[in-house]
Amino acid sequence: MTGEPAPGSAAPAAAAFDGRAFARGLTTEPGVYRMFDAGGGVLYVGKAANLRKRVSSYFSKQHGPRIALMVARIARIEVTATRTAAEALILENQLIKALKPRFNILMRDDKSYPYLLLTQEAWPRLVYHRGGRSRPGRYFGPYPGTFAVRDTLELMSKLFRLRTCEDSVFRNRTRPCLQHQIGRCSAPCVGLVGEAEYRDAVRRVALFLEGRSDEVMGELGQAMDAAAQALDFETAAALRDQIAAIRKVQARQYVDGDRAELDVVACVLGAGLAAVVVLSFRDGMNLGTQAHTMRVEQGVDEAEVLGAFLAQHYGGRGVPRELVLSHEPEELDTLAEALSQQAGHAVQIRVRVRGDRARYLEIARRNATLALATEQASRASQQARLEDLEALLGLPAPPARIECFDISHTLGEATVASNVVFGPEGAIPGQYRRYNISGIEPGDDYAAMHQALSRRFRRGMEEGVLPDLLLIDGGKGQLARALEVLRELGVEGMTVIGVAKGEARRAGDERLVFPDGRELRPGATSPGLQLIQQIRDEAHRFAITGHRRRRQKARDTSRLEDIPGVGPRRRQALLKHFGGLAGLKEAGVEEIARVEGVSAAIARRIYAFLHGLPDDGGEGARV
Repeated sequence: MTGEPAPGSAAPAAAAFDGRAFARGLTTEPGVYRMFDAGGGVLYVGKAANLRKRVSSYFSKQHGPRIALMVARIARIEVTATRTAAEALILENQLIKALKPRFNILMRDDKSYPYLLLTQEAWPRLVYHRGGRSRPGRYFGPYPGTFAVRDTLELMSKLFRLRTCEDSVFRNRTRPCLQHQIGRCSAPCVGLVGEAEYRDAVRRVALFLEGRSDEVMGELGQAMDAAAQALDFETAAALRDQIAAIRKVQARQYVDGDRAELDVVACVLGAGLAAVVVLSFRDGMNLGTQAHTMRVEQGVDEAEVLGAFLAQHYGGRGVPRELVLSHEPEELDTLAEALSQQAGHAVQIRVRVRGDRARYLEIARRNATLALATEQASRASQQARLEDLEALLGLPAPPARIECFDISHTLGEATVASNVVFGPEGAIPGQYRRYNISGIEPGDDYAAMHQALSRRFRRGMEEGVLPDLLLIDGGKGQLARALEVLRELGVEGMTVIGVAKGEARRAGDERLVFPDGRELRPGATSPGLQLIQQIRDEAHRFAITGHRRRRQKARDTSRLEDIPGVGPRRRQALLKHFGGLAGLKEAGVEEIARVEGVSAAIARRIYAFLHGLPDDGGEGARV
């Protein structure tokens, strides 16, 4: 359903949008609405438990300057009805991330939050995980930060002694590792623990991480009593020590004896920025704080920021049973209902609290204030460096988009070009690009730079995304090649600078090379040069990382390609099974033959090839 005029309408294109008339025709069901300006740009995406009531509210009452400005720009509205408020919450979150509307409050991407992963294997392991949740297994989290998840992982290792090693290491051990010797692994790799006992440990880890530590304590207590009655005093003593360790953890970390599962969320505003801090408790254990900062428009208040934050932060992730907020968002009941449906359990949202929760809220507010001050100082420093760079290079304004290119290879092997992007707030990793270079003479950096720049700016001209400042890692030669590419493609209107290392390759001695041949040595104290160094070093790091991966992949693949009967599918299966060529080389014939699609004869051939043995047609290879 849209707010566009009917076909053949005589209304002029500039006619004001009649929001009240449009809202009267809407459904009362829950859903999502999208507001557009006259040019088709998305102004705002919102959710509603009652679409008619929510949309009409924009046109039937007074609003602050920000919302009034948005409403004045509305040219049409599109709505999507959903079955439940939870579906509306999820769809709103997806559309905000995809469309990035002008008047929505946008969080930074949350793909990098850390989790604990309990893998789905014959002998599961508990590991640190960051990124997409595509690996099979159970995920616990997200955690407020790296330290919180690593502390929890260390605690689980002490209490339940699950393995943490990679499969390629696990399958090829012949004696227990150091983790077993210090009491943090039960050594299933060499058979020092039975399958049933290990499965019990895995189940207890899952219960503990779900916040059901009482069940774990009860099971361990029963097992200890059974072992004592069976006169197995060694096992009973080990269980007693495990129970004591868990109780010690609980005594140290429980929140005043309250087995809470809650997040305390506080927001503070200042100078066009918002800081939101989440203080997390699971099973009464304090997991620490997680700070988020974001830009906000003038006129936005803390309640509006929290409403947007909760919808985006908890979209597609676990929601605790209780949320304590510093301010009350609009449609609090609808938000609680949507989060409850998403979580599969009741979610209570509280704003006015006393006692311990009031104290936690004050801690969260104080941390949010500190996060805001830190972010403001960081942005002020970044702005100062941009302004100095503007003066240093004689730019008309501080650059809004800076890109830098670098080339990495080893004696011409596996050449990779990197392209990193920086904006007014620093690095923009989501827009980084790598280019695998091919079809050139090995070691020809000029040709590599020509190919990378051609690929980047040919597409950039089509999409209209070009930098204000282009940095080329290199001297006059690389700069000349870059200018040649830009002339060929007809790219104009950007400043191009070469960044050449000093004679001693010491930081601060860099020369800035201009297209007209001028060179500038700003010195190590120049804030503008410090920004250039940061960007150049990031391009260098990104290029080296890509080069190393490409080189290792080429080496792994090329060795296996030389083995008769090992095609692309078998190569992929072998490398995936053993975690790389090193793990495959450590495996015996029988283990290689367990890989899907690898017969005993091919396994013997692979083993012989990797160990420099004669291929005897399947006879005599060592296992």
